[in-house]
Amino acid sequence: MVIHEYQAKEIFRKAGMTLPNGEVASTHEEAAEIARRIGKKVAVKAQVLTGGRGKAGGIKLADHPDDARARASEIIGMKIKGLTVEKVLVEEAIDIDREFYLGIVLDRSNNSHLLMFSPVGGVDIEEVAEKTPDQIYKYQIHPLLGLQSWQVRDLAHRIEGIGDETRKAIVKLVSELWEVYKKYDCTLAEVNPLAVLKDGRVVAADAKFNVDDNALYRQPDLVALQDFAEEDPLEAEARAKGLAYVHLEGDVGIIGNGAGLVMTTLDMVSREGGRPANFLDVGGGASATVVRKSLEMVLADKNVKGVLFNIFGGITRGDEVAKGVLEATDSMDIKVPIVIRLSGTRAEEGRALLTGSRLEPAETMTEGAQKIVALVKGA
Repeated sequence: MVIHEYQAKEIFRKAGMTLPNGEVASTHEEAAEIARRIGKKVAVKAQVLTGGRGKAGGIKLADHPDDARARASEIIGMKIKGLTVEKVLVEEAIDIDREFYLGIVLDRSNNSHLLMFSPVGGVDIEEVAEKTPDQIYKYQIHPLLGLQSWQVRDLAHRIEGIGDETRKAIVKLVSELWEVYKKYDCTLAEVNPLAVLKDGRVVAADAKFNVDDNALYRQPDLVALQDFAEEDPLEAEARAKGLAYVHLEGDVGIIGNGAGLVMTTLDMVSREGGRPANFLDVGGGASATVVRKSLEMVLADKNVKGVLFNIFGGITRGDEVAKGVLEATDSMDIKVPIVIRLSGTRAEEGRALLTGSRLEPAETMTEGAQKIVALVKGA
């Protein structure tokens, strides 16, 4: 789950972090009123769940309330990477002396969390990692012991050209970010830039905040912040149907049982020259009802030109899966080719049931990927 900058900043503010003074507005008149209350030059920032706002013209400065009204009129309603801007954050314009990057992420490869700090802030951290990786300081955070005070002090003392008070303020902000990350089950908590102002303040000039979906049951306050208006419409529909679905940009629909198996299937289709259209995990069962819902979901994407089922029968029997798929497809008007690979328990019996049907059987994942890619390209 991802939330807007203004929502993340409110959470950061409650945690004691120092931020620019600002409020969110839905109309240009609200923006002008907020600018009037702030009483100084402001930044008007588009609130959309994507990056690249500045390059797209979604962040503008305004000298006075009338100027803020005009800038908000320009930004509200514009599209940034396909998303319509519905709100803007109006906050005091800050006079930045130095910019840093600060972020904490879930590091699955090391079974821990990772604190990252860079003296190069205000740009994409991926760009820094590619061009100047030595400019990123990394600290592994033990999942039980947490962030250690020596790690934060070491980070602060790596920063050159700042005074002791600024160093203390950075230590405080890093520790507060870790507390937020822990409390809200984050997979990412990021401040970019972490700004040292010419008046000496250290502020979180921007905020990014991602939450582990599996922990939302214990974060009801965050669930209420979710903006479904900016969610992919197909993914929103899938969630309503209880399906684990992610919309991609290809033309090969993919359905499997088990997240790892589905991810491997995506890789296999890509390796064979195809373009996956989605990730869809039906879980442990593949009854006719589940298969039908899954097929309807995949085929709701008009770009899909073929569907690959990849089912491994462990507890789930291959012949029962085949019956479910046949029952579902016989009752649907499907105009694209379907390949089904069955493996595991009673897979041979399942493939036998498919004989004479419109479904193309495959014995291996590689064969299934090759067949569906060939059929899609032939179509």
